[in-house]
Amino acid sequence: MSTRSLSTRLLTSVSVLLVLFFGVAIVVLDGVYRQISDNALRTRLDQHVSILISASDEETNGRLLPGDSLREVRFANLGSGLYGQIERDDGEVMWQSASLTGTGLKMDIKLPPGKRQLRTMRLSNGSEVLAFSVGLEWEFPRRKVRNFVYTVAEDQAPYRAELRRYREQLIGGFGGLMVLLLVALAVLFRWVLKPVRRIEHEMEEIEAGRSSELNGRYPRELVGLTSNLNALLRNDRERLARYRNTLGNLAHSLKTPLAVVRSLANTPQLQEQVTRMDDIVSYQLKRAAMSGGTGLGSAPIEVKPVLEALRSTLLKVYADKQLDIQLEIDAAARFIGDQGDLMEIGGNLLDNACKWCRSKVRIVCTPFTTPGSKREGLILIVEDDGPGIAPEQRDIVLKRGARLDERVSGQGIGLSVVQEIAQLSGGGVDIDTSMWGGSKITVRLPAP
Repeated sequence: MSTRSLSTRLLTSVSVLLVLFFGVAIVVLDGVYRQISDNALRTRLDQHVSILISASDEETNGRLLPGDSLREVRFANLGSGLYGQIERDDGEVMWQSASLTGTGLKMDIKLPPGKRQLRTMRLSNGSEVLAFSVGLEWEFPRRKVRNFVYTVAEDQAPYRAELRRYREQLIGGFGGLMVLLLVALAVLFRWVLKPVRRIEHEMEEIEAGRSSELNGRYPRELVGLTSNLNALLRNDRERLARYRNTLGNLAHSLKTPLAVVRSLANTPQLQEQVTRMDDIVSYQLKRAAMSGGTGLGSAPIEVKPVLEALRSTLLKVYADKQLDIQLEIDAAARFIGDQGDLMEIGGNLLDNACKWCRSKVRIVCTPFTTPGSKREGLILIVEDDGPGIAPEQRDIVLKRGARLDERVSGQGIGLSVVQEIAQLSGGGVDIDTSMWGGSKITVRLPAP
């Protein structure tokens, strides 16, 4: 499962909250602005109707026409966006503004006196206008009364363009503010989490073997954590050292009495039991010497020099066989763990290969990447041209004390030690057939 840093999580969480907060703020402010604009537009239309009414003059034939007192020049200009009309109750249009010419706008409506109506209409070109109509009762001389409807309409395009500009400015302003806030928070989080990153860096130094404890001063909230980690690291090293020392001392203390018992033993049965006890002690000595590569503070060990030294030694030990031991070691191959473990693995595998081969032994060592680890693991392959190991016997040879041929010297614990070290590292041992028909043993050692 992929993991994200605390800074990323915090920034992601804050970004979501800011988007929600600013989104709600934009919607609320947009709604308030629209309401204010709509009210202002209605008020303006009402004022235009009032101006039109106050500028109306009576004529003897029962007509009403705006007189010279009408100062709104937009009524007289084509395409001004402001339109007016006076209609009598019998449907006859008393007056239309010059701006209505060619617009195709029909503002005919029946309204009783005192009634008002706001409606949306469209010009012939599809533009939307907002029309405001007022029913009016006008008393002429001789108590003659007639009803009229005054209508004023205004093009909505400027209003909508202004609303669009406002929204763009609103979104752009909040977007820029959010970016600035996120940048400021990123800098703040980086500063606040700096001690945590220092702990991570120092833990990497400990894993690489360049340091043994967490150093430096930390904020009060992290002092308990770092102190406990240091105590845990010290206790782990001390516990491992005590375990290895105790087991080693016990095995060594039994070596001498066993040698004395063996020299005094006269019966084959007793000799067999003493040999078996000696094998157990040897196995425990090997276990005491290995750490499994899982502890912190282990520096990477170059594999090539260690295997070259083992090769030189075994060429001397098996000089009578005139062996051809081929080394194919990647220059980047590193072992994360105790050098004694690497010596145990390489020594046991090479010794077995030299013991069973006819003349050829090949060693291949390459690094590999373990998922979830920043460090590379190791794959070690040793193959020979000997008789090989049958599939049904491969599980047997990995058991402690198991030997396929009792005539060949050995305690039968070499491969079991190799497997135990590999398993302590989270890896394992596989046995297969080599390209020469002999055995091929692959040891996989993941990085801790």
